[in-house]
Order: sequence, then structure tokens, then C-alpha cells
Amino acid sequence: MRHSLRPGLLAAAIAAACALASGLLQAQPAPASTPSPRPDPLDARAPVPPVTHVSPLARYRPAGDVAVGSWKDANDTVTRIGGWRAYTREAQAPEPATAASPAAPVVAPAAAPLAAGPAPA
Repeated sequence: MRHSLRPGLLAAAIAAACALASGLLQAQPAPASTPSPRPDPLDARAPVPPVTHVSPLARYRPAGDVAVGSWKDANDTVTRIGGWRAYTREAQAPEPATAASPAAPVVAPAAAPLAAGPAPA
């Protein structure tokens, strides 16, 4: 990598920028209100705030009872529609077209090009 500045001048510019940045960081004003000092964590008699616990289950609401039909009726329904083969056909059937655009073709989104580095010179 070539620089138009001399190496010594570049190093001096970097050093000056670092010195300026560190000077600005040290010149920050103190906060408007200083918080009270924290108690020593090694002092067993240091005052601490009370511990409160809120259970994540405190707002839990159980689901309502689901009306379950007769197992015989469920088995008869499965037998009437064709058993497990009917469920397989249903799973393999294509999705119905939307009502807004029934003839609109489904187009896959274009693949994004891979990010490449800078072009070789």
C-alpha cells in the first residue's frame, strides 16, 4: 500500500490524532449528580437491596378444556375418507392459488450475487 505522505510524517499525524483523542476523552465533565458510593462487596455487613422474585409462571393461564369426541367416531371418519392414504394425498396436493391472482405464476426470488472483494488491478 503506497502513501503519498512520508513515513515519518504519517507516523507523526497518527500520534497527534491519538494524543488529541485521549485529551478529549480526559476532558469529559463529571456527571451532574454523583451516585452514592457502592458498598464494599467484601463487607458482610454492607447494606444490600432486598431480593424480589417474580415467577415467570405468575401470569400463566391454563388452556381451556377441549371437547374431545368419541374415538369410535374419529376412527370411522378416517376409514370413510380413505385412511392414511387420504392424508398422504392431502399433504402432496399443491397449494390452492390465491383468489386475488389465480393465474399469476409463482416466481422464485432471484438469488443475491455473492459478495466479492475488490476487482483485481
